[in-house]
Amino acid sequence: MMWSWHPVQLSLVVASIATGIVFVFAMIVAYWMTEKNVKGRAILETVVFLPLVLPPTVIGFLLIIIFGNNSFVGQAISWLTGQPLLFTVTAAVIAASVVAFPLMYQSLKTGFQMVDDTIRGAAKVDGASNGKLLFLITIPLSYRSIATGFILSFTRAFGEFGATLMFAGNIPGKTQTIPTAIYLAIESGQTTIATYYALISISFSFVLLFMMNRLTRVDVKK
Repeated sequence: MMWSWHPVQLSLVVASIATGIVFVFAMIVAYWMTEKNVKGRAILETVVFLPLVLPPTVIGFLLIIIFGNNSFVGQAISWLTGQPLLFTVTAAVIAASVVAFPLMYQSLKTGFQMVDDTIRGAAKVDGASNGKLLFLITIPLSYRSIATGFILSFTRAFGEFGATLMFAGNIPGKTQTIPTAIYLAIESGQTTIATYYALISISFSFVLLFMMNRLTRVDVKK
């Protein structure tokens, strides 16, 4: 195994795409949960938070069952795209999205719940639709929680290992991310290369978490 920037670049790409995907879906689910009287809320939220507590190998196994070559979904994707989903960059994005979604959801839900009901009520009286209420009132007033969700989700997606290894594989130059590159380097006895990748991962995560901490401290002071 030789040192390469590809795992670093791929980790950034996968984490960026995954964060964008989970933001869209988490915003829809969080807004729905906070605005509607949802039946079975406890069960639904339990399912949403499962990726936080399930072993990564279980998540990877479930993704293979759902999107694998023997599943209906996997066969449909193969028919549409001409290639199976397993062991592709898309698979890495899906795995990262699944594990990052709960963090984004919880951050957005917290932010939405903190918006003053008086402000939203006044907007509704003035004729604001649900769409305007979301994009012109709720989201702008929740920007700190949204930023926190982005940072936590990106960091989690950036460091995803277990599910990615099972679902996307560890193919150098194709699906190898920083965590899987570290795993391969350790397995092959190349601790120096593993150290380089580990330092990059630690440094990047430190900067992001430091930014989140500063953002939170500013919010508390205000």
